[in-house]
Amino acid sequence: MSKSLKRVTAALVAAELPADILEVGQARTAAEAAQSAGCHVDQIAKSIIFRGEDTGLALLFLTAGGNQVDAQKAMEVAGEPLAKADAAFIRQTTGFAIGGVAPVGHLSAPRCWVDERLSDFDLVYAAAGTPRHIFPIRPADLVAVTGALQADFICR
Repeated sequence: MSKSLKRVTAALVAAELPADILEVGQARTAAEAAQSAGCHVDQIAKSIIFRGEDTGLALLFLTAGGNQVDAQKAMEVAGEPLAKADAAFIRQTTGFAIGGVAPVGHLSAPRCWVDERLSDFDLVYAAAGTPRHIFPIRPADLVAVTGALQADFICR
């Protein structure tokens, strides 16, 4: 088991949540993850990382798989200018590679916001630390375990 997958599993167990990790063929994109899970693409909780330009910290935006983050809205929500997070920054700050960034198990917990669309479902799926692993979680549990604040930051 990879270090990333172990961190995600440990974070779920520590939060007293089911650690039902599913190994799938490929889940680098929301569409691939949805196909693997047999669910609607919006049931995929994408973890989008930005770098705060003032703080230099990783900022996490959890959004439904079919939605895109509006950078201007995200900046307003975060209260600071945002920069694109490159692969090296994401790996350094979260411990995950692009395509497998989980909402939990980060090297240091980021500030986090969540797209209200995810609450439309009883169950959503998120990356479990690798491009081949996902896990199911209730939206309320996802919010609780990440400390996410609900906000409007998606493109309309």
